[in-house]
Amino acid sequence: MRNLKDALDYFKHYLRPYWKGLLFVTALTIISTWAQIKAPVYLGKAMTSLSRYLMAYSNPLTRSQASFADFHHALWLIFLFFLLSVIAMLLASFWISYISAYSGNNMQRGLFKKLQKMTIRYFDSHQDGKILSLFTSDLDNIFNAMNQAIFELISQIILYIGVIWIMFSLNIKLAFATVVSTPFVIIVAFVIIRKARYYIDNQQDEISALNGYINEQINGQKIIITNGLQVKSIADFKVLNERVRRATFKGQLYSGLLFPVMQGLSLLNLAIVIAYGSWMIVNGDVSKAIGLGLIVTFVQYSQQYFQPITQITSMYSMIQLALTGARRLTHILKQPEEDRKEDGIELKKINKGVRLQDVHFGYDPDKEILHGININVDKGKMIALVGPTGSGKTTVMNLLNRFYDVNSGEVLFDEADTRRYSLLSLRKNIGIVLQESVLFTGTIADNIKFGMPKANDEQMIAAAKQAHIHEYIESLPERYETRVDEESSILSVGQKQLISIARTLLTDPAFLILDEATSNVDMVTEEKIKKAMDNVIAGRTSFVIAHRLKTIVEADEIIVLKDGKIIEKGSHEQLLKQQGFYYNLYTNQMVFE
Repeated sequence: MRNLKDALDYFKHYLRPYWKGLLFVTALTIISTWAQIKAPVYLGKAMTSLSRYLMAYSNPLTRSQASFADFHHALWLIFLFFLLSVIAMLLASFWISYISAYSGNNMQRGLFKKLQKMTIRYFDSHQDGKILSLFTSDLDNIFNAMNQAIFELISQIILYIGVIWIMFSLNIKLAFATVVSTPFVIIVAFVIIRKARYYIDNQQDEISALNGYINEQINGQKIIITNGLQVKSIADFKVLNERVRRATFKGQLYSGLLFPVMQGLSLLNLAIVIAYGSWMIVNGDVSKAIGLGLIVTFVQYSQQYFQPITQITSMYSMIQLALTGARRLTHILKQPEEDRKEDGIELKKINKGVRLQDVHFGYDPDKEILHGININVDKGKMIALVGPTGSGKTTVMNLLNRFYDVNSGEVLFDEADTRRYSLLSLRKNIGIVLQESVLFTGTIADNIKFGMPKANDEQMIAAAKQAHIHEYIESLPERYETRVDEESSILSVGQKQLISIARTLLTDPAFLILDEATSNVDMVTEEKIKKAMDNVIAGRTSFVIAHRLKTIVEADEIIVLKDGKIIEKGSHEQLLKQQGFYYNLYTNQMVFE
C-alpha cells in the first residue's frame, strides 16, 4: 500500500497544475458516457415499437393504426446519442493528449533537475545504465499510460457507475441478475492482479539491472575486446537477459490472463441475463411486447456492465508498469539533495589558505578511510599528495569540494568550515582537472567555455594558449568550431586533458585541484601538460595528486599518505634525505622511467 501511495502521490504532484483540464475532460467523459448509456434505452424502445407495429399490422382490425413513427423517432435518437458520444470522446481525447504531453515534459524536467541536485554519493553508488533507465523505461511507461489509459480509466469508471444506476432504474430484478456474478469476478481479478503486480515490479527491476550491465559493457568495450572477453560478456548478458525474460513472461502471462477471463465471464453473464429475462416473460413478470425490448436493452447493458471491468483489466499491465515507474521515480525524488547552504557565507576569494584539521572520514560509516588527517596549505602554495592506491588521496579531493562531508574534524577555507559556505560560492572558487578528462558534445569552443559561457573569444584563446593547445586547434579545418564529444577520435587523451586545463584556466579559480592529470599520457604530452599545469598553478593555492613524482618535485610541500594516515611530509629534497617511503617510491619510479 505504501508503494501505491507513493505512485499516486507522484501523479498527483504533476497533474495538479492541470486540474481544470482534467475537470473539463471528466465533464466531456460524463457527457460521452451518458450518451453511450442512453442509446441502449432507445434501442430497447425501437425494438418495443417494432414489436407493437408487427403485432398491430398482423391484426386486420388494427392494421390501419400500425405506425413506424415511434420506431423512426427511436432510431434518430440512437444516432444522435452515439454522435454526441463520439464528439465528446474526441474532444476529451484531445485534452488528455495535451495534458499528457505537458505533464510528461514536466516529469522529465523534474527528474533531470533532481539529478542535478543530488549528492555525488548517489552517483557513486548507482550504475549509469540504471539511472538512464529511469528516462528510457520508467518515464516511457508513464507516458504510454497517460496517453492511452487516463481517458479510458475515467470513461470506464463513469460508464460502470452510470450503467448500474440506469439498470436499477429500469428493472431491479434484471439488474440484480446482471450484477450477481460481480463478487466472483472481483475475487478472480484480485488473485490474478496480485500475481501480475509482483512480476511486473520484478520485471522493471530486472530491466534496470540489464540496462546497467549493457551501459557498463559498452563503456568498457575496448577492454573487453583487448582481453578477448567477448564470450564471457555475452554469457553474463544471457544470464541477465534470461532473468528479464522470465520476469517479463510471468508478468505478461498473469496480466494477459485478465482480458480473456473477463471476456469469458462477460459471456457467461450475458447468458444469465438472457435466460432470466426469457424466464420473466414466460412467467408473465413482464408483457411480451415490453419484455422483448427490455431484454434487448439489458443485453446491451450486460455487455456495457462488464466492458469497464474488461477494459480496465486489459490495461492493467500498462497501468501497473506506470505505477511501478512512478514508485521508482518517487524513490529518486525522495533521495537527499546536496546541502547547498543558500544562506551561507559567500566565499569571494582565498585570503589565508586551506586547512584540514583532524579529519576522519569513511564512505561507509563502519569503514573509516582517513584517520585524523591534518594538512595546512597557505595562500599561493602548492601541496602535493602522493601515496599508494587506496591511501586516501582522491578522498581528500572529494572532501575539499564538499562532494562528501567529513565524519568528524573540519575542512577550513580561510579558517571557516566549508559547511558554513554557500556551496555555489565554494565551488566557484575551486577548479578541478581530473585524471579522466571529460568533453561534452559540442564544439571545442563550447567545451573550453563550459565553466564560463559568457567568456569572449579573446579570453578563450588566451586560456588555450596557456594550456598549450591553441596551435593544435588552429591546425584543424574548423578550428575552435570543430565538433567533438566524449568519444571523439579527433583528439588524443592528452589533447583532451589540455582542453580540460584550458577550461579550468578560463574560470580562474582561487583554489586548484589536479587529480593525477598526467597519469594517462606519454612523456611528450606529459611535458606539455606539465607546462600547462605550471601556468594554472602559478599564484594559486593548489593541491596536486600525482603518481608520476617528477611532476611534483617543485611543490612547496609533499605529503605522503598511506592507509589513510600521513606518514611523511616535507619538500622533495627533505623527503629524499629521510630515505623513507617517499624515497623508495621516487627511486623505484626513476629506475623504470
